[in-house]
Amino acid sequence: MARIVKRTHTGPLKLDPSSEEQWLCRCGLSMNQPFCDGSHKKTAAEAPDRLYWYDDAGNRRECKDEFPGIRTF
Repeated sequence: MARIVKRTHTGPLKLDPSSEEQWLCRCGLSMNQPFCDGSHKKTAAEAPDRLYWYDDAGNRRECKDEFPGIRTF
């Protein structure tokens, strides 16, 4: 399912509750939610003032229209 993602983080959140490290996804693109699968690396080339969406194959698309109802914080 495609979704619009506004990039707010550039990497996962590390959790270390035991001897095994775990990383939680913060970009919203991981196919292994809630865990990170490295998909955040696709966001490295995004401009912070642009809005993007990703298709089912993980390809980045730029939104060309204005979306005044979308929160941008």
